[in-house]
Amino acid sequence: QLNVSRETLQHGAVVARIRKVLVKRLLDELAKKAKEKPEAASEEPTAESGESADRTPVAYETFWENFGAVLKEGLYEDRENREKLLELARFRSTHGTGWVSLADYAGRMKEGQEAIYYISGENADALRNSPQLEQAAAKGVEVLLLDDPVDEFWVTEVAEFEGRRITSLTRGDVDLSKIEGGAGDEETKDENPVELERLIARIKLVLGDAVKDVRASKRLKDSAVCLVADAGGLDMRLERFLKQHNQLDKLGGRVLELNPSHDLIRQMAGMVADEKRASGVDELARLLLDQARIIEGEPLPDPGAFSRRMSRYLARAVAG
Repeated sequence: QLNVSRETLQHGAVVARIRKVLVKRLLDELAKKAKEKPEAASEEPTAESGESADRTPVAYETFWENFGAVLKEGLYEDRENREKLLELARFRSTHGTGWVSLADYAGRMKEGQEAIYYISGENADALRNSPQLEQAAAKGVEVLLLDDPVDEFWVTEVAEFEGRRITSLTRGDVDLSKIEGGAGDEETKDENPVELERLIARIKLVLGDAVKDVRASKRLKDSAVCLVADAGGLDMRLERFLKQHNQLDKLGGRVLELNPSHDLIRQMAGMVADEKRASGVDELARLLLDQARIIEGEPLPDPGAFSRRMSRYLARAVAG
């Protein structure tokens, strides 16, 4: 009786050649489908909206919506076909609501932009409102919105696309100031007075080991604070994923960035200079850190303390 294990068949030379041929044919066929142009929509209004649609999705977009996550696993595991898979990959981005390819993104890069930027999170809609996007939005820089769990793994393996680095916008060392177009950095680059330095020093003292650093931000335009990863650290979402699956003992140090132009930060800087009001900065600093954690999707270490602090400030606001 012939007894051949499944493992032997899977790793045999003949089966490997068959697999290679089939994968090549599949990727070639998908590449053809990916090049199909969207069909023009009918001029007749749609029953749902009463308006005519801009276009109808092509077959490849429908395929990607159903099987894109599987192909992105190949970006992590299949080095031999990685370049082809990168060309096939589609993403949501801040450039509209449709799917975009990396080639689409590269073609829209701004003068002076050296990298392809992305931000990752639980869903694309929430990511569009992230404080980390504010400087990019002001400069008109497109950002990929990665909301699939597998995204955290392939970005650690894929360093670039056609010579352009693929970089997380939540890294502390990202600097968009050299990119031309949109709103410049003149509003905040000189706003670092002695009061702000004193505020930063006090917040560092109050928060202690809860953060790795506190500094003035260039990426914030409207929000008061945000959290970013240290320049040499892992992406924050990847860290949370690894910790949830017991692959990390604790999260790495976060950097708390302050918006020097925000009214709250300016008022806090003034409070530090006033001995009678300086102690009020301490509680505000803890509130701002918890606020930044919530925005980032990180759990609060002490929700009860956050609730009590928030209640005290609300009571003061109501009392006038």
